Amino acid sequence: MIAGVDEAGRGPLAGPVVAAAVVLCPEGVPGVDDSKKLTALRRDLLFATISERCFVGIGIATVEEIDEINILWATMLAMTRAADQLCVALGGEPVEILVDGNRCPKWRYRSRAIVGGDALEPCISAASVIAKVTRDRMMVEADARFPGYGWASNKGYGAPQHMDALRRLGPTPLHRRSFAPISQLSMSI
Repeated sequence: MIAGVDEAGRGPLAGPVVAAAVVLCPEGVPGVDDSKKLTALRRDLLFATISERCFVGIGIATVEEIDEINILWATMLAMTRAADQLCVALGGEPVEILVDGNRCPKWRYRSRAIVGGDALEPCISAASVIAKVTRDRMMVEADARFPGYGWASNKGYGAPQHMDALRRLGPTPLHRRSFAPISQLSMSI
């Protein structure tokens, strides 16, 4: 009953930050690894397996929350929401939560931060897969609503296509106004 927590989407200029909390099934999930080391196809396959066999909680902090409390605290909020949702799925609390990174949220759970944990602890690796696939899917949907920014491929990061679209089309409601490229663009308009 040890859970892993990780997030996806701290660095992009657009979209929410998503966190996942996972307690692995007793037999584990073969092939699970840090989501950044896996292909999109492999992540999708693992996402299905983890979702089907393990206990999962997902937490999201919105663009508005990111702009209001900053990306660090929005990430902590998303992690707390993921852990809370995991507890509902478990019908109780895990013994300990391992958090990828150098700090844990201020929450009621016994937890430990592990730098590079998504490559070291399978439960954190599983959480990284769930968080990344969930956020990537959200950005693909957002790309259909706001075409031209290339979010289906760049997922909201500051890729050349995204930056060019920002200059031509301006920011959308999904852009983080507190992030420098957006705030500087807004001031120049």
